[in-house]
Amino acid sequence: MSQPAHDHSHDHHDDAHGSMQGYVIGFVLSVILTAIPFWLVMEKVISSSAMTVFVVLSIAAVQIVVHMIFFLHMNSKSEGGWTMLALIFTVVLLVIMLAGSLWVMNHLNTNMMPMSAHDMSNMP
Repeated sequence: MSQPAHDHSHDHHDDAHGSMQGYVIGFVLSVILTAIPFWLVMEKVISSSAMTVFVVLSIAAVQIVVHMIFFLHMNSKSEGGWTMLALIFTVVLLVIMLAGSLWVMNHLNTNMMPMSAHDMSNMP
């Protein structure tokens, strides 16, 4: 009984599964994108706290993209584009949910009747 020839083409890493170089680049970028916000906050480089929050959140968004590209191997070609479509769908749902939640909370906050300290003394 003859054994089928073993196909060694799957033994090597290709771009879809990542390479050591890709993982190292992703790791270095992740470390840099973590160290910069840490440094900004600890050394109080930016005087405005609102601007600091904006910069840290912007760097966080860039780091998400780095992780998706270098570690999750997401691009428009993987899985016939379905992973990118799933990502877009998830982002759209997230934006709708966050915007709706913020709108409802703002609406409730605006329309709530204020309670004074005098009104609270009569409560059981």
